[in-house]
Amino acid sequence: MSKFIMNRRSLLRAGAAAGVTLAAPMHFVRGAYAADMSCNMPTGSTVTLGFNVPQTGPYADEGADEMKALMLAAKHLNGEGDGGMLATFSSKALKGNGILGKKVNYVTGDTQTKSDAARDSAKRMIEKEGAVMITGGSSSGVAVAVQSLCQDMGVIFMAGLTHSNDTTGKDKRRYGFRHFFNAYQSGEALAPVLQQEYGSDRRAYHLTADYTWGWTQEESIKNATEGLGWETVQTVKTPVGAGDFSQYIAPVLNSGADVLILNHYGGDMVNSLTQAVQFGLKDKQVNGKNFEIVVPLFSRLMARGAGDAAKNILGSANWNWSLSDDASQAFVKSFGAEYGFPPSQAAHTCYVQALLYGDAVERAGTFFAPEVIKALEGFEFDGMGNGPTLYRAADHQCMKDVLVVRGNPDPQSEFDLLEVVKVVPRADVEYDPAIFGGELGPDTAKTC
Repeated sequence: MSKFIMNRRSLLRAGAAAGVTLAAPMHFVRGAYAADMSCNMPTGSTVTLGFNVPQTGPYADEGADEMKALMLAAKHLNGEGDGGMLATFSSKALKGNGILGKKVNYVTGDTQTKSDAARDSAKRMIEKEGAVMITGGSSSGVAVAVQSLCQDMGVIFMAGLTHSNDTTGKDKRRYGFRHFFNAYQSGEALAPVLQQEYGSDRRAYHLTADYTWGWTQEESIKNATEGLGWETVQTVKTPVGAGDFSQYIAPVLNSGADVLILNHYGGDMVNSLTQAVQFGLKDKQVNGKNFEIVVPLFSRLMARGAGDAAKNILGSANWNWSLSDDASQAFVKSFGAEYGFPPSQAAHTCYVQALLYGDAVERAGTFFAPEVIKALEGFEFDGMGNGPTLYRAADHQCMKDVLVVRGNPDPQSEFDLLEVVKVVPRADVEYDPAIFGGELGPDTAKTC
């Protein structure tokens, strides 16, 4: 007999002798016991999803596109509009009648690109508004924080734009899933193209966003370029939302570096790239070579913000609206009809995540989170715009093709800002999940 049971019986006897009735024990630990223990199990005719995106802060442009895509996904799940990728998705479990016949509703939050604010809004959506799943975010710091919260609360987190190795590495969680690619894959995809374009004898200077994504992006691209024979001259951390990067760019001029690698994203990348070009770096010759700038994680929204400064800049991307496959073009058509412009990679990954969650629930036949997790783990699918894709069970990371892109030197429209240089096959960016450590952990999250 366990000590807990013996102690509880002793307490009950002592309480009875004193005329006190002890309440029944609370169930803090969850597991595959009964469906009614799952957090926010929908009982009526609707189900509520939580859309938690940066509506303010340095990543707000990505957040705006994410929100648009998530709202479009809700419409398609409910059978409204043209259905988008429901028609191209290899799984045919979704019927356009909601999820398990329940109409999809949603609540929203503003992460502000801040971890504390993101956790607060996710907690509010779960506790007060009944969200059964949380998605969104455009910062890996936010993603790691919200993923941990969702683990504790027994709610699945379908991460939006998050690129740090840590999200599905050392900070992975059983209740968290990522469709977006990671920093390691950026390095592996970019390195051969950088070697082909710029050679093996280069000296690189890094400016790096000072949080989990920047750290792992710097490490990954540094390892990949040093593997080519490049020398790393200096690595400098910069605060998120700095605005003025001139104090960090000026030292590059006399460093002897002939490549500047900007491990920045969103508004920070727009500002640092624009200011680097204003300092004349793109027009310099150093060590007998043309000075080059590399943006390891690039997007059309950033290229739009940087204007001419983005032209000819190499980087990597998860997806681009110019892809010609049926799934990508179906999404571009739906999003364009709804909003009047093509979607970004941030929009694409959030849209796909919403559909993947709904599909997993349908295949599991329940909203009970442990069963939905099983439906997602090891799930192979196609027709979502990245080629054949695997949701790996070991770390909840999607394995799929990765793009190397270049700032288009001759855009034909205001949206034609990135050209795809190379579609890097999934096999070229796969890796052993053990290299990043971390444990998914057992299904022992608390109930609501």
